[in-house]
Amino acid sequence: MKVYYSIDEVPEIKNAALTLGTFDGVHLGHQEIINFLKKSAQMLDGETVLFTLFPHPRIVLNPTDHGMTLIQSIDERIKKLERFGIDHLILYPFSVDFSRLSATAFVRDILVNKINVKLMTIGYNHHFGRNREGNLELLKELGVTYDFAVQEIPAYSKSDIKISSTKIRNAIKEGDIIKANEFLGEPFQFEGKVMHGDQIGTKIGFPTANIAPTNENQVIPQNGVYAVKVKVRNNSYGGMMNIGTRPTVENSNEHRIEVNLFDFDEMIYGQELSVAVYNRIRSEQSFESLEALKEQLEHDKEACHHILY
Repeated sequence: MKVYYSIDEVPEIKNAALTLGTFDGVHLGHQEIINFLKKSAQMLDGETVLFTLFPHPRIVLNPTDHGMTLIQSIDERIKKLERFGIDHLILYPFSVDFSRLSATAFVRDILVNKINVKLMTIGYNHHFGRNREGNLELLKELGVTYDFAVQEIPAYSKSDIKISSTKIRNAIKEGDIIKANEFLGEPFQFEGKVMHGDQIGTKIGFPTANIAPTNENQVIPQNGVYAVKVKVRNNSYGGMMNIGTRPTVENSNEHRIEVNLFDFDEMIYGQELSVAVYNRIRSEQSFESLEALKEQLEHDKEACHHILY
């Protein structure tokens, strides 16, 4: 997969079959669109193109109050998209000026004149362009004018629920990791850097890595204890993750993400980790003593082992 960060980097593409979207999470619905796109490109003897905007429009248009959380960083999204065999990924830089571009001008000036699109595949009820004025009907009209075909992919459903990135983000925020993973087609994961902590976990026999997410807009699961697998230097380890304010050990509102890795005893401060979240074990609790906390952690570890192995 070739990745372009400017439209001027894009070379001539043979019979471009293109889709638009943010593709946050690259969930099962996105994967359905990609599969349709690849089959269509083969019929055209063409190449697949995924066109996405970066940063997310809401973050640019409301920089101080966007309230936007994302399933993936852009690097994580690129890695996952690469697995599905896209030929070309265009990360178009979103700006306030670009937001004022009409849907018609966007299709004409960029998709047709710059990329020479021959087929457009879009997801169910997709909108684009200034004030989200672009839709399937407009694309069909423009397709006649500029000689490209248009196909819409129905919404992809799982357990009779239409999958969307928004529903996955909400499931993660609510701690419903089972639902999020079902929609993603794999465990929800995020990347982070190990920061120095206060060694409380070490004192009670459960040393933890204090993790700061790499993506500043990362969606974070609801407070609680989770079964996880963590990749450290290309090796994977089972573990349990606590998210919250640690009410037993300090009187603070500081929010932390801490992971205890099983069968692991190395110094990893400053290391980048990838955390895959498998299930939520329980809510965060306050215990009357560190000894009571330790006893509960033993039960949590056993529960995590049951899920992971």
